[in-house]
Amino acid sequence: MPKPVLDFWFDFASTYSFLSAMRIAPLAEAAGVEVRWKPFLLGPIFASQGMKDSPFNLFPAKGQHMIRDVKRLADEIGVGFQWPDVFPQSSVLPARVALVGFKESWGHDFSRAVFLAEYAEKRVISDTVVISDILTELKVPVDVTFAAAQSDAIKGELRDLTAEAQKRGFFGAPTFTTSDGELFWGNDRLEQALRWAKK
Repeated sequence: MPKPVLDFWFDFASTYSFLSAMRIAPLAEAAGVEVRWKPFLLGPIFASQGMKDSPFNLFPAKGQHMIRDVKRLADEIGVGFQWPDVFPQSSVLPARVALVGFKESWGHDFSRAVFLAEYAEKRVISDTVVISDILTELKVPVDVTFAAAQSDAIKGELRDLTAEAQKRGFFGAPTFTTSDGELFWGNDRLEQALRWAKK
């Protein structure tokens, strides 16, 4: 019998996607659910909804609470957290590289490393040096990977995923969707999404 499937939609610029990326693999394994990681870009979706910035910047009180909330949750799951100097960061480059990695064997490790670089080490994930360092650490060829990430196919795939997220009515990340079309939004809905996927 094939495993039930849960789609994990995330943006590297999203703090709560960071938390879910750090938690999802062992929870999904314990639940017997296959997870498909789907990077997309929140920026165009926010723009279509009339927002020119992250809601956490537009509403400072909400943003300050989010920072404290993510710090508490990161401490609970045993990962470091430092607020980056720039927020939100451009996630286009790492998202494209991740799509290359998901076609091979290193996409999940790469994605977790990007989140840690951004939110535990305060590094800038749009910087090619940062991404190169992560690929080198994973023993992935850098030049070949960057070339693949800049291909029309990968660029189109990221555009298509973002368009699909917008068509489905996404309004934030992480978002989880099941094979029957159910949508769960937020890191705190991960466990419920896994339970639903098994139904």
